Amino acid sequence: MTIAPAASARQTGATTVDELAWELPARAASWRRLRTLDAHTCGEPLRVVVGGVDRVPGADMLAKRRFAQRELEPLRRALMWEPRGHADMYGALPTDPVSADGQLGVLFLHNAGWSTMCGHGVIALASLAAECGWPAPGPDGELRLDTPAGRVTAHVEREGGRARAVRFENVPCFVAALDLEVDVAGCGALRVDVAFGGAFYAFADAARLGVRLDGRDTTAVIAAGRAVSEAVRARLDVAHPDGPSDLDFLYGTILTAPDPEGAFGRHACVFADGELDRSPTGTGVSARAALLAARGELGPGQWVELAGVLGARMGVRVLRDARLGAQPAVVPEVRGSAHLTGRSEFVLDPDDPLREGFLLR
Repeated sequence: MTIAPAASARQTGATTVDELAWELPARAASWRRLRTLDAHTCGEPLRVVVGGVDRVPGADMLAKRRFAQRELEPLRRALMWEPRGHADMYGALPTDPVSADGQLGVLFLHNAGWSTMCGHGVIALASLAAECGWPAPGPDGELRLDTPAGRVTAHVEREGGRARAVRFENVPCFVAALDLEVDVAGCGALRVDVAFGGAFYAFADAARLGVRLDGRDTTAVIAAGRAVSEAVRARLDVAHPDGPSDLDFLYGTILTAPDPEGAFGRHACVFADGELDRSPTGTGVSARAALLAARGELGPGQWVELAGVLGARMGVRVLRDARLGAQPAVVPEVRGSAHLTGRSEFVLDPDDPLREGFLLR
């Protein structure tokens, strides 16, 4: 893009941004540098760390996540929080795979910590891998990812030389509670469902809470989601029947509503420290598929589309039934699209008192 040059640029003959010869100061040689690729899926950001971090140790992905929780919090805050990020930023840290046939491990990070799985992140990461060349998906577009919640297999759909869409087969997903009655501050008695889609979510009717999911009522949506999560945590101890206790926590609440543009429904996911997902939430639509299947509202192989607060959609279907011990489960497949938004090199100046970031709501 050509810009009108400033006076200093006119003096040097520079006419475009590319021709402005900015360089880091000499003292930057001692600064820590972090390189990232940024993308979005249905409007939800993903910042992928591609340089400046040592390999993350751990025999499995949950061990790697525990290491990150202990040792990489300054990194998470620096990249997710202001001034480099914002209250609703989301990220991914690639690692070595931990399975014999895995191509990549991945840890997901947000404003409050490290999650166990992220569907919009898988879609964006697979798109970046296909278009940027690492790790290269197989000839059929397959990319096998190791996550803290388990194996997730993505398939890149190409069109015209680009990654047009990504489908991923999620971990087994299941219903933890149907029609659970909770007492929500400011609302009173409310019935919610709870399901696992790579993380545990409560599902509540947005209209019952008096909020709209049109992208304009965000403050009220976040407050309602926080209130429901707090009420569910006080009422129900969630537990994964076939996994370690690292998975046993309610990640957030998904408010649901009809979609005015013809999708099956609309989602607004409030998670972590009041983050609002712009997308329908990949793990959230997986949990919703388990709920719909349990209620007989979603047949095997039947695709439905769910929209986020911006109206952008993800598709989901049940690939097959599964079991986790005695717990009935389903294996969902999710489909969505992502787009590259930029690449960056961030620096951590040791003289900067706010180098590790801050967060304002």
